[in-house]
Amino acid sequence: MEQNNGLLIVLSGPSGAGKGTICRELLKEMPQVKYSVSATTREPRPGEVDGLHYYFRKKEEFQDMIEKEELLEWAEFCGNYYGTPRFAVEQAIQAGNDVLLEIEIQGALQVKKVYPQGVFVFIVPPSLDELSQRIHNRGTETKEAIEKRLQTAVKEMEYIKEYDYVVVNDEIPIAVEKLKSILTAEKCRVSRKTFVFQGV
Repeated sequence: MEQNNGLLIVLSGPSGAGKGTICRELLKEMPQVKYSVSATTREPRPGEVDGLHYYFRKKEEFQDMIEKEELLEWAEFCGNYYGTPRFAVEQAIQAGNDVLLEIEIQGALQVKKVYPQGVFVFIVPPSLDELSQRIHNRGTETKEAIEKRLQTAVKEMEYIKEYDYVVVNDEIPIAVEKLKSILTAEKCRVSRKTFVFQGV
């Protein structure tokens, strides 16, 4: 009989690479994969539910979580803290569920230090021209902001070597299939297997 824990799948990549879309499609096709819920100190927005959208915590509670090393990673953004609670991820993994964490590169590198057995996947666009086009098509940023995003993307690409896999997001369905193949391969790794033979 085979006994397996779930996997922690960490997705990163430059802004505009399509990480969010790939995550949504993967979760639709693989409902057994759980999306990692972050903790935050910001106030809930209308309709947001504690434990579903975020774990909402007071700043003192969050700082306590940092001190007790209860977060896989954390960062401060616009005066609020955001982070990935270790307890929720480990609980899901021990129950045999795969957990998907979509996160910025610096956060992913923090996770890798404390949870190196995770599966780290870097999502990239087919080219910088395509990335530029995608950001332009959003129509939400100035020319200067787009240029800055592209310069940041070039720097971020240097971190590919820190990841286990790279997926080129040319077409969403193909990228999702590649990600599913990675999960299948990782589940077949000998190092992840525990076999209990009946009668032995």
